[in-house]
Amino acid sequence: MQETMDLLHSIRILADRRGVFRPDAYFFVLEALENAMANMEERGHITGEDLLDWIRELGRERYGVMAGDVFNAWGVHATIDFGRIVFHLVEAGLLSKRDEDSLSDFVDKFDFQDAFALKVFKGQG
Repeated sequence: MQETMDLLHSIRILADRRGVFRPDAYFFVLEALENAMANMEERGHITGEDLLDWIRELGRERYGVMAGDVFNAWGVHATIDFGRIVFHLVEAGLLSKRDEDSLSDFVDKFDFQDAFALKVFKGQG
């Protein structure tokens, strides 16, 4: 319980200090990362591109066609912003990275309007 409270406090401090993204955005990235790890046969490294796939999936699941608007309200306007959030978490010591991990792993991987448009959902079963 104390660890959870410490994490919540750390994220709020990080978001306030950075002043770019709302705490919800950091929590969402951590939740998507946890979902990705839970679906691995063996816990290990998650690439930026894989994390973005999980972020997109969780966004669709939780917010549907409104996901892009929700992300925008959090200060997240493009996939690179999720990368910035990840690297903020790394710099704060809340996540770790490999030498080959780069912010460029998150550049222009999907467009929010396209990823969460109603037509995308109709094609999925």
